[in-house]
Amino acid sequence: MPRSPAPPLPPGACDTDYRTAFALAPVGLVISRERRMVDCNQAFCRIFRTHRELLIGQSFALLYPSHEEFERTGARIVARLDAEGHYADDRVMKRSPSDPRGELFWCHVAGQALNPAAPHEAGLWSFEDLSDKRAVAPLAADGRGALTAREREVAALLIEGQRSKQIGRQLGLSPRTVDVYRGRLLRKLGASSTPELVQKLLAAG
Repeated sequence: MPRSPAPPLPPGACDTDYRTAFALAPVGLVISRERRMVDCNQAFCRIFRTHRELLIGQSFALLYPSHEEFERTGARIVARLDAEGHYADDRVMKRSPSDPRGELFWCHVAGQALNPAAPHEAGLWSFEDLSDKRAVAPLAADGRGALTAREREVAALLIEGQRSKQIGRQLGLSPRTVDVYRGRLLRKLGASSTPELVQKLLAAG
């Protein structure tokens, strides 16, 4: 399909090639369609430690710790997208998609759905590596293991200051079930209260 001609630059703007601007932007950028990567830039490839040719046409599922987390994130985007098609969250993702043992890390994702009525139809998404600010929780002090996928989702929303009822609405859980996960997190991180738990989650690692 031939490309549409680029729109004229506004008065005073430098004569920038927008394709180059996309490729060299300092933040990870992806154009998506039906949750597949149509295009991505160099910063995105650096974040995920891979190459553009290995990502184009592939599902975002490659970049998640599990297919379950990929599906739940997709449902959460549909539920939380605002009227103008904006969405943002912090989530755990996986580097080096060709490696089953790829490193897990926290990532801030923000996006714009081009058609808010169909959130996954097409969109533009930005990705910011948060690993310098927040580590994925390591093995607990008592050796009971790292957080499960669902525990990570609950933990991310607790960090945002959300209450059990709000978390349950977003994750499709009852408030009581959210409280069960909160209790597990308290035990795993050795916290005695939710504020202390949030501080430990932020400082994990």
